[in-house]
Amino acid sequence: MSEARVEELREKRKTLADTEEAKKKQHAAGKLTARERIDLLVDPGSFEELDAFVESFPPKFGKLKGKVTTRQGVITGAAQIQGRPVYLYAQDFTVEAGSLGEREARKMAKVIDLAIQNGVPVIGLNDSGGAKVSEGVRNFAFWNIFQRNVMASGVVPQIFAILGPCAGGAVYSPALGDFIFMVKDISAMFLTGPAVIKAVTGEEITKEKLGGPAVQAQISGVAHFQAVNEQECMEMIKELLSFLPLNNRQDPPRVDTGDDPGREDESLRTLVPEDPKKSYDMRQVVKRVVDGGKFFEVHRGFAANILTGFSRLDGYPVGIVANQPRVFAGCLDIHAADKASRFIRFCDAFNIPLVTLVDVPGYMPGLEQEYGGIIRHGAKMLFAYAEATVPKITVVLRKAYGGGIAGMCASKERGADELLAWPSAEIAALGAEGAVEIFFPDEIKAAPDPEKRRQELIAEFREQVTSVYAVAATGRFDKIIDPQETRPALIKALKRHRSKRDSIPWKKHGNIPL
Repeated sequence: MSEARVEELREKRKTLADTEEAKKKQHAAGKLTARERIDLLVDPGSFEELDAFVESFPPKFGKLKGKVTTRQGVITGAAQIQGRPVYLYAQDFTVEAGSLGEREARKMAKVIDLAIQNGVPVIGLNDSGGAKVSEGVRNFAFWNIFQRNVMASGVVPQIFAILGPCAGGAVYSPALGDFIFMVKDISAMFLTGPAVIKAVTGEEITKEKLGGPAVQAQISGVAHFQAVNEQECMEMIKELLSFLPLNNRQDPPRVDTGDDPGREDESLRTLVPEDPKKSYDMRQVVKRVVDGGKFFEVHRGFAANILTGFSRLDGYPVGIVANQPRVFAGCLDIHAADKASRFIRFCDAFNIPLVTLVDVPGYMPGLEQEYGGIIRHGAKMLFAYAEATVPKITVVLRKAYGGGIAGMCASKERGADELLAWPSAEIAALGAEGAVEIFFPDEIKAAPDPEKRRQELIAEFREQVTSVYAVAATGRFDKIIDPQETRPALIKALKRHRSKRDSIPWKKHGNIPL
């Protein structure tokens, strides 16, 4: 081949690099460029760009009317993160605000197809104004991305970072994925931006108030993680990936954490008050049990009455689902049910065992919850746990009442593979105090000392009906453990069920109560 041909390739490759003007523009907005983001995320020298010389369609109107754009609003390729393969794309806001037309959409769809075919995660770094309006009807090719997202769901992990003001199609695709990251001050996601809202309704609203990180991660629950800056965001993505298998046919990777699997923690005996009315921080229980005290929490800012996240036990990744007594006494409400159900189904799809820590009064009562469909939303947790075929180990710390028993996988029938309990555990359709008030009001009223009789009945009901030993007598608990033994007990239980093989009746798919 002639030197001229090689030189031509060199020159064309140079045109792909960020210009100084592009860098200044992004940096002035407090953002990195698409290529800087890729370099920050992937292993050095591992990124292999695909479709680098695809050209955009010439717009039919506007400043660039009739002009072919050699640089596009999206960069796609393959790379490695911590030595493991991924496919990714990064939208380039410096090229027509990262807007996506038919060819840009084809590039994105292609990397998702490749991720599915090769069984590796796909990562999207989103910084786009949305669809390229200048292409008109051609833009419908953009919707093919959504089809790929759906086909990839449950097959390979799909992770998205929102790194600018994203609207329309630029947010639909992440919403179809598994996890969404946002970054303080620079991220926003909404279907229609502030300008459109003002034009249609006359309402003036900032992008932060409409769809900033605090809104989407704490109020709507659309986003799962908030980062202080882009550097932290990329590190968080790396940490998330470390818990996940490459695809649904593999097991998650084990890491030698150096934490003794037989380690006990005596502080667990006093951390949880025996009085079921007193609160405590369930995060502290989790951190004392898992390897190195590391709990990579998912959806931390949303539905804080339930905790979800990833940890390791004896080096093996596990998904943690736990009530948080500090918020609403750990009751399950609409948002908590949605949050937990989605997490449970993700873990099941990617072979990650589930550890459930239970201290639940039941489902949240009230008119607002009933009108909002708590029955339908609460049923999602029942569906998710019953459908899950991964190992499921449940520990009842203090109480499991009413519908919360099934909602938190504190039952054996298609529920927990092993059900462990602390000596303080109670399981009942109704707590002792509530049961006594309902069933013995006349006896209490007629007693010489009503309060004394009420307390006697409560103690009797606990001993005979709800106590850990009364429940164990029915064969419901597999084992009663000293709280300080929780870590080694969980590790041993998970080891026993690591080779679990379970299946569900053949079906096209279930009909979860969405």
